Amino acid sequence: MPAVSPRARILALCSAPVLALLAVAAFAPLPFTVAQPGSTVNVLGADRGKQVISVSGSGTRKTTGQLRMTTILATGPDATVRLKDVISGWFATDRAVMPHDSVYVGGTTKEIERHNAEEMRESQSSATSAALGYLHRSPRDVKVTLRLADVGGPSAGLLFSLGVIDKLDGDGRGGDLTGGRTIAGTGTIDAKGKVGAVGGVPLKTQAAKRDGATVFLVPKAECADATAELPKGLRLIPVTTLKGAVTTLRALRSGGAVPHC
Repeated sequence: MPAVSPRARILALCSAPVLALLAVAAFAPLPFTVAQPGSTVNVLGADRGKQVISVSGSGTRKTTGQLRMTTILATGPDATVRLKDVISGWFATDRAVMPHDSVYVGGTTKEIERHNAEEMRESQSSATSAALGYLHRSPRDVKVTLRLADVGGPSAGLLFSLGVIDKLDGDGRGGDLTGGRTIAGTGTIDAKGKVGAVGGVPLKTQAAKRDGATVFLVPKAECADATAELPKGLRLIPVTTLKGAVTTLRALRSGGAVPHC
């Protein structure tokens, strides 16, 4: 048998710990979440038998077209994600690997659920305030109720506001804000109508296209993420404010100039 050189012995000794670490990593849980396109809901319609947007104290319009808020579906806060899941997610166009803490804020599952529910309540309140403020309507005279089952977080804010405006005022000229289209989007909103970034946009554009949308409203700060894997036939429109979003949808309906990413 040929003698083993000192160099070979050193390489063998050095590679053993590396191989051991790789073996451990392959089976150890990792601090990541794997996400995929989730459901979309038309905020102008019903969700599980109840209207998403209900208004009292004012008449509402009969609308056509759709305004679809979008979601991502992520592995649960207690799910075990291993190396193979991370690797397959990195190479799949319909999945994304995200740091666990960027998706879930809090410790236990109950704490996370409470946090997401509170963010949704705050989002709905801000969305209502922004919409009524845009329309110069008083919340003392117009009461808006928003209902959406099993969805947490603040990312539906922009679509909620647009839905309230479409139901109460349309495009302000007797027509629908949607122009009869299926329009999807995402974005947080504050009470003054400022649109904020949300994350997971490439997956949300896929969900939007799957459910028939031809236009997607995206926070301007996330244009680069949205264009990276944009589904064919889906038009991106960047927005920064509620007023800008309404103006853009009016221009889209009338064939005017529309911003693009």
